[in-house]
Amino acid sequence: MSGCVDPPDVHFFLATCPDKSALSIAIVQVSGGRRGLGWTEIAYPSLVYVHLLLFVLWLGADVGVFLLGQHFRKRETYTLDQRIALLKLLVLVDMTPRSAWALMVPVSLSVLKMGGWWDVPGALLIVAWIIGGVWLWLVWDAHHHDQTPRATRDRLYENWLKYALTGFYLWLGGQSLLTGAPLAPHWLAWKALLFGAIFVAAIGIDVAFKPVGPQLVRLLTDGSSDATEVPLRRTMDRTRIWVMAIYVLLVVTSWLGAVKPDF
Repeated sequence: MSGCVDPPDVHFFLATCPDKSALSIAIVQVSGGRRGLGWTEIAYPSLVYVHLLLFVLWLGADVGVFLLGQHFRKRETYTLDQRIALLKLLVLVDMTPRSAWALMVPVSLSVLKMGGWWDVPGALLIVAWIIGGVWLWLVWDAHHHDQTPRATRDRLYENWLKYALTGFYLWLGGQSLLTGAPLAPHWLAWKALLFGAIFVAAIGIDVAFKPVGPQLVRLLTDGSSDATEVPLRRTMDRTRIWVMAIYVLLVVTSWLGAVKPDF
């Protein structure tokens, strides 16, 4: 760096270059090697990376679910057996966003804690990780025991968790917007509120999708016809409204986290 003098025995220094008008920050190698980050320094950015990875898995796999659902609707293009195969693949792919959603709860609270955005009580953080672990187990246990009373019980417990977490995140975002606590930045409060709205939309999907089971049974029993296909198509169309709402909410919440607008 022409015109700059490197002061000895320091790792970080501020140097003004006479031949440039800008103030430059340089890093000096004083021991023959570059200084690496310690565990305490990489813990928070690593957790943020996991948070972003969960978002990518959630939204990316959800788009795959959406596309498979679109192809399932094309009865003029695929045979019934092919459409059922697509539906089975849809259910399998859907396990990725369901798993990411369950883990997003404890990871997001941990990011708040480690980043200094909110001094989350230790007990609440422990409970969040327990809830995330239990939720994840319920999702996969129901999947492995589908169409059994055990799966029905698992999904009932999962719904209770969703209702509780919906209330928590809506309260967290709303309370923070009104009082500035416990989340002081408005963008973060909005993010919490919109995450609660994602729970509301997901519950809407569960409610709208409920008739699909009996309608699929009728389709498989009676075969493909307007009498069996049209009601199923209507149900899927109603469900798509909530699905699109989740996509919009996910994009907006991720934008808030990335940009952190000052409002």
